Amino acid sequence: MSIKQNLNNIKSQLPEHVTLVAVSKTKPVSDLMQAYEVGQRIFGENKIQEMANKWETMPKDIQWHMIGHVQRNKVKYMADFVDLIHGVDSLKLLKEINKEAIKHNRVINCLLQIKIAKEDSKFGLSAEEAKTVISSDEFSELKNIKVIGLMGMATFTDNMQQVENEFKFLKHTFDDLKSKRLDNFNLETLSIGMSGDYPLAIDCGSTMVRIGSSIFGSRNYN
Repeated sequence: MSIKQNLNNIKSQLPEHVTLVAVSKTKPVSDLMQAYEVGQRIFGENKIQEMANKWETMPKDIQWHMIGHVQRNKVKYMADFVDLIHGVDSLKLLKEINKEAIKHNRVINCLLQIKIAKEDSKFGLSAEEAKTVISSDEFSELKNIKVIGLMGMATFTDNMQQVENEFKFLKHTFDDLKSKRLDNFNLETLSIGMSGDYPLAIDCGSTMVRIGSSIFGSRNYN
């Protein structure tokens, strides 16, 4: 199957309210352009430098999502163009994004990453830590970021019951925090689900799925 066929196949299965992020990390621009040609406009990358290079060469109506772990000292390289930063896991990182957004006179949309997996390798805030962050005076002063949702990564396991429980926990957290409305905090997006589990994620309330290998094929990290 071609990239175009894969993409059309997935899009035909997604409900209207679910946004597809085509995870294009490690893939060449030629692959991304095949997806672009059949209407895909949202791409997700996990390395800021790679994303910036692709942004420079590709059409400017593309929305670029940073889906990987973000180092604070790299925020400046994407602050002028990134559309959504998924993995925001600290107030320090929010402050850095806000600082760089001010320089470019824009508001950068962010998702708070909630740690739902049992694995130590996964980043994220606990639900309680997220509440503490958004209730703080420091957070309310950040005028150039907007938290528009939550993101989570389930445990890497074949036990789909465990994955489902983790997704449901995040949806519960999302619903719990949704009642809080601030100028820079208004939850609309729940980003869960990848190639292996996105139908389950949608059943659990996902509004944004991050799909890579099912579109572009397996990745070569060499």
